[in-house]
Amino acid sequence: MPITGQCRCGQVRFEVSAKPLLTMACHCRGCQQMTASAFSLSAAIPTEGFRVTSGEPVIGGLHGPARHYFCGYCMSWMFTRPDGMDFFVNVRSTLLDERVWDAPFIEVYTDEKLPWASTPARHSYPTFPPQEAYGALIAEFAAQAG
Repeated sequence: MPITGQCRCGQVRFEVSAKPLLTMACHCRGCQQMTASAFSLSAAIPTEGFRVTSGEPVIGGLHGPARHYFCGYCMSWMFTRPDGMDFFVNVRSTLLDERVWDAPFIEVYTDEKLPWASTPARHSYPTFPPQEAYGALIAEFAAQAG
């Protein structure tokens, strides 16, 4: 630590200085559309452990309560700041310079999952986990991550 990352063109760079709370694959239709893939991969980084170090990300996606940040030049989807969950930043783990935290611990929105898509996630949810499940999931992820 810290671990750095960047958009595809390198104009926006960021740094992660805290371990993730969870890693995730999201199968929702919105993630499928924004990634042009079957799901998006992310690591929920505590807010104080994430910072943009160069460039200026722009908000993209639907411009709704969840703020999706992109590089304004190459349009890489870089991170999301979910509404009402200011304690973490959902970083696209595949943008990290080191290949860490890309295996999903949980998968969400499996009710919108493409039939052939599969992940090695330990826990699956039709939408998001119930709010009361997050404490145990975060503790289990921390224990298995070491």
